[in-house]
Amino acid sequence: MINEHMTDVNGEKGDYQGSKLGMWIFLFTEMLLFSGLFLLYSAYRSRYSGDFHIAAGGMDKMIGTLNTVILLTSSLTMVYAISAIRLGKKTMSLVFQFLTVALGLVFLINKYIEWSAKFRHGIYPGSSGLLASPKGEIIYYGLYFFMTGLHGLHVIAGIILIVISFILTKEGRISSERFIVVENTGLYWHFVDVIWVYLFPMFYLIS
Repeated sequence: MINEHMTDVNGEKGDYQGSKLGMWIFLFTEMLLFSGLFLLYSAYRSRYSGDFHIAAGGMDKMIGTLNTVILLTSSLTMVYAISAIRLGKKTMSLVFQFLTVALGLVFLINKYIEWSAKFRHGIYPGSSGLLASPKGEIIYYGLYFFMTGLHGLHVIAGIILIVISFILTKEGRISSERFIVVENTGLYWHFVDVIWVYLFPMFYLIS
């Protein structure tokens, strides 16, 4: 019996470490993707610094700042959700997971409002208004829509993962003994937030 118990414990520990390692490897590949985009942005910003500065002047800094606060707050609620489930506080974890999803949705709504305003003013890839602008501004907005759009897809993926985590927690399949799913989901969500922390100054605070 003792040997069987030890086997179960070691097996669970191995599954936990394997899952955690797998998530870190996945996040590393994601970081490589965004790092390449950051380097591309830096190269074009160096070449067209004046145009980038002018284009950034048309960005809504209020929405950008608000979204930054929202995502940083969502990281905090995700931390509380993980801490709560590890302490066996299921209801509290569910509340914080719900809040994290709500904050993520508010972020997406704000981004939709911001993008919609740009489209209404004829500023989007391939538009006649944008194509009439200097080359640097065209590149700036091309990078802006692609990089923030890609980040938005990651936010959607993160929300889906948290919803799944919420359901599993509610069903009791995530508990103080088995919480690797919510931990890995939290890691992914923090990664999404960190990417935005880089995107915000790149597109909104250019000087």
